[in-house]
Amino acid sequence: MNQFRSNITPLIEQFIRYRKASGSWNETCYGLNIKLFDHFCANHYPENTELTQEMVDTWCTKRDTETNFSYDTRTMVVRTFVDYLRTRNLTSVLPPATLKPEPRIYIPHPFEADELQRFFHECDSIQTYLGRKASIIRKLTVPIFFRLLYSSGLRTTEARLLRTENVDLKHGVVDIQQSKGYDQHYVVLHDTMNSLMQRYNRAISSLQPGRTYFFPSYKRSHYSRDWVQDNFRALWDKANGSGTTTVAYDLRHNYATVNINNWIDGGFEFSDKLNYLSKSMGHRSVEATRYYYSIVPRLADTLKEKTEKGFNDIVPEVIYDEEK
Repeated sequence: MNQFRSNITPLIEQFIRYRKASGSWNETCYGLNIKLFDHFCANHYPENTELTQEMVDTWCTKRDTETNFSYDTRTMVVRTFVDYLRTRNLTSVLPPATLKPEPRIYIPHPFEADELQRFFHECDSIQTYLGRKASIIRKLTVPIFFRLLYSSGLRTTEARLLRTENVDLKHGVVDIQQSKGYDQHYVVLHDTMNSLMQRYNRAISSLQPGRTYFFPSYKRSHYSRDWVQDNFRALWDKANGSGTTTVAYDLRHNYATVNINNWIDGGFEFSDKLNYLSKSMGHRSVEATRYYYSIVPRLADTLKEKTEKGFNDIVPEVIYDEEK
């Protein structure tokens, strides 16, 4: 049964086929919102056989309950859909505007070594339930999944959507093809992490042969965002109590700050190392990586002391533009 009901259904389906073929379709966000837009068009413009500016503008009007960020998230697929049609001369409708996110300050949790040690101990201590396959998969996956985030700085989404074909365990290289903005980049694994990934791969392959995702769920799909955060919070609270607002994404911040802190006391070519870190973390520009200066203890003062003359040129004020 067709999930779309409006008269522009053929265009929507064409757009979805294109995005899926190019590996840039997010069903969780895009799929839901394009369906809501289609139903809106069917209900309010049942006679329209073509997309109109009024249809787009009316549905994309910011709602009183929305922040700029949630508005952009809801309307992103319509914006992308309109751009797709315009580049093919299938419409003259203008896409909805994007809104600048409201200023916000998020301070990631500063991990202590003993906190991380206790957390990973809990990851390694997961018990299976009555030998059920789902619990066995969870016991295998959780310790490796969170160690990968910790040791590589991957975004949680990148790890969740990581496909088996994009993991080269022979050379220890991960090809990140689905990322923020769908920018492809490569991550080289530490030897110890690569060894753990090899062991995990052998074990999970016996349970899920021919799997698509490197970290498959019991149903052979990728894990959800809720799975990541629910497991992280349950294990973190068990290991360290529930007095912090720590989230799994903080492991990425930790990766960046630990690397940058290691530059302080030794000699280094600052621009080279910053560029390497930026590429590894999948930032579109070095400017995005400079955000971490504001959360790294002592780094800004140390760099100013060592490079007083050009400090302001090297470290300008930047806006935080990481994954929410």
